[in-house]
Amino acid sequence: MRRTDRSRGVACALLLVAVGVAALTGCQKSPGEAAEAATGAVAGSVTPPSYGATFLGSGECSSRGRDFREVSCASEKAAARVLARHEGLQADGPACPPRTDFVLHISESRPAFDEDGDGSVPRGFACMRNLEEPHPGDPGKGGGPRTVVGDCLYTARKGQVKETPCDGSGERAAEYEVVAAVQRRAQCPPATQLYVRLGGDKAVGCARRV
Repeated sequence: MRRTDRSRGVACALLLVAVGVAALTGCQKSPGEAAEAATGAVAGSVTPPSYGATFLGSGECSSRGRDFREVSCASEKAAARVLARHEGLQADGPACPPRTDFVLHISESRPAFDEDGDGSVPRGFACMRNLEEPHPGDPGKGGGPRTVVGDCLYTARKGQVKETPCDGSGERAAEYEVVAAVQRRAQCPPATQLYVRLGGDKAVGCARRV
């Protein structure tokens, strides 16, 4: 099982610098996320089926450490709760909920125990929320797998922006703040200076300079 953390996560964006400037494309990835992807945790085992019909199903909890395991949410080992659980690859699936702190990627396996007794756990991903602070997926905190209203951004290079904490605690100062999410660019406020692709029903983020 591999964790994509966005204590700093990933969010691909279509950047359209306001009026009269050509469209630019980029994919946000913080240094912390890149390092996590390279050293992602792998689950050593799968818990017995008594915890639920699906391994790490919605509403269930996991431990933390190198090996992520499903545990009772009442356990002292519980560290994060599943907000949503989907089969397949994250790139092919629906977006995680906005409050997601990090994503667990679940590799297909045939463990000694599995959720329904068929001898396998299918590939999928779980959108996770920490049970306690910090919550990097919250607006303005500088992390999480999605860019949401209230997040702050800086220009990493031409055509690419990355999240940074709005309170100035990050390595880079905020240059833009996402102030609205709309369906079309034309619905953004007049002061919008950057358009960011958010995904979901309201796929356009309207950002202004800070």
